[in-house]
Amino acid sequence: MEISWFNLLLMALFSLGHAALMIGIVNRLHGLPLAEGLLHAARKLHDLLIAAFPVSLLWFFGVHGPGLMYGGAWWKLPPVMLAYLAVCGATAAGLPVVALKRRWARPIAQQTLQRSTRHDIAGRLGYRPVGHGPHRRLLAVPGNEAFQLEVTEKHFRLPRLPPAWHGLSILHLTDLHFTGAIERAYFEEVIDAGQKLNAELIVFTGDLLDQAELIDWIPDTLGRLTAPLGCYFVLGNHDWLLGDQSPTRRLLGELGWRDAAGRELSVEYRGRSLLIAGTELPWIGTHPELVADPGEAFRILLSHTPDNIAWARRHGVDLMLSGHNHGGQVRLPLFGPVYSPSTFGCQYAAGVFWESPTLLHVSRGVSGWHPLRLGCPPEITSIVLD
Repeated sequence: MEISWFNLLLMALFSLGHAALMIGIVNRLHGLPLAEGLLHAARKLHDLLIAAFPVSLLWFFGVHGPGLMYGGAWWKLPPVMLAYLAVCGATAAGLPVVALKRRWARPIAQQTLQRSTRHDIAGRLGYRPVGHGPHRRLLAVPGNEAFQLEVTEKHFRLPRLPPAWHGLSILHLTDLHFTGAIERAYFEEVIDAGQKLNAELIVFTGDLLDQAELIDWIPDTLGRLTAPLGCYFVLGNHDWLLGDQSPTRRLLGELGWRDAAGRELSVEYRGRSLLIAGTELPWIGTHPELVADPGEAFRILLSHTPDNIAWARRHGVDLMLSGHNHGGQVRLPLFGPVYSPSTFGCQYAAGVFWESPTLLHVSRGVSGWHPLRLGCPPEITSIVLD
């Protein structure tokens, strides 16, 4: 029998759409406060279903059943299968649209400048700082940019920024992920690069510890940072997974950091009030009790996940700083990120977004539980408000 290459192509497209659906589901599950065991099971099921679908489609309906591989009729498939294939086909057809939208996205009007420098941390140290923690073998993957820190300066013009504050600089750090797979020396170099930016305000937006015993790394990393307007932090889902966060909060407090989680902290700056608030939802605590009308105070919200953007907009937040999604960690050529642990999928994987009245900045972060970076180097950011 003659093989129907057209039907084989359709089966491949349906399999691609199925994979995209499975990835979309697992992305959104990871944006929820679910137990680690459940998320691990979801990832395993996701892997199994992605691999099993094309094999099952080819075997049960391509070779057997209506024999699609040999020109059989699609309409002979069970109605439920036809309906699911229609969904898969629509998903696959939408992927090029998503890729083009990402590729041709223009900078938002509020951004006036962006420049970056690459720091080869391994080169500076004279060796690759590979430790003994989990997933360290990923650091041997060819092309891995885990030690290629990008230091970025971004300038923004925001409508409610007091004129006297023009030039206010903020160092945004996030997602250090102390797992032990990367040695402490790497993070010390990252902190050195951040301190040299001489920011007036420093913020950290969560996911500090993955191994509780590495709390001893904090004094030689975050503990060395200082800024005229202070250092502020919230924690993230990986800190939540460890259980008791009080030792981390206590140590950071002793080192001069202010805990912004679930509260609002006011700072006087050049005769005006700067309000810094924080949220660790959906994993820890509650949102801060911000009134809807911001009044004269300029508002900054620290939120580990960008998924809280709607809450920020409702409460008149001027600048929201987040991490969590790591830019996807692996960005495919032309298409961009595929995996992003968010209820919005890859929409806020990394970058800058203007959703009036809020400017959202999502950093790619410094590290990750899986230390793999392809086309998506780690970053720290100096945000300058013009």
